[in-house]
Amino acid sequence: MGPRYRDFDVTEIRRRAALAVESLRECRVCPRDCRVNRLEDEARVCATGRHAKLSTWFPHFGEEDCLRGRRGSGTLFFASCNLKCVFCQNHDTSQAGHGRVLSPQALAAAMLELQSKGCHNINFVTPEHVVPQLLEALPIAIERGLTLPLIYNTSAYDSLESLAWLDGLVDVYMPDFKLWSSEASKRYLKAKDYPQVARRALVEMQRQVGSLELVEAAPGLELAVSGVLVRHLVMPGLLDETRAILEFLARE
Repeated sequence: MGPRYRDFDVTEIRRRAALAVESLRECRVCPRDCRVNRLEDEARVCATGRHAKLSTWFPHFGEEDCLRGRRGSGTLFFASCNLKCVFCQNHDTSQAGHGRVLSPQALAAAMLELQSKGCHNINFVTPEHVVPQLLEALPIAIERGLTLPLIYNTSAYDSLESLAWLDGLVDVYMPDFKLWSSEASKRYLKAKDYPQVARRALVEMQRQVGSLELVEAAPGLELAVSGVLVRHLVMPGLLDETRAILEFLARE
């Protein structure tokens, strides 16, 4: 079972990339809907201009077993974020924005470097604000020999338009469903509309790739090849949020 993007001509991916890049002109890539001109390197919440910025990339052995396998998940950590979580464990990356600005060619090269190291997949971490840049780099990587499945590792604060651009290209969506109520989201994420956005996003992700599917890659080793893998961090004093999220996931 190969990556879903193998069913696409790179011309179609480039067509989507062009539409996505144009959306940077009055940016609506994520639900913040900032409307700044990122093509001219204007920026607001995500502090990211025309090109994506990578904090680091490496074979990651700290992900879930079904992603890291025995050779690691080929993880690309994007700098900055469209949320402002007060409990963020990657503050230097997500808020301070430390990283290297990469062209589409350089981003494609990073994917291929991870493939050459034997990683099981390509894992985009905090990609919500750089979907156009991912789409620019992907056909370059494919033409240069990329064959690994794609993991979209997200806070779930994604626009439906961005998810539509990714339809048929992402193999596994891995959203963090953080909080259920608007009050808690405003206080801890600085995004009052997070719950509504996340619920819509998860439904769309499920529509695109279905439930999580694992395959036996080797004796005693199962890897995720498609579907949605939802993560949730249980927060002290917020068990009602957890309960509501679990009920939603069971229902939907």
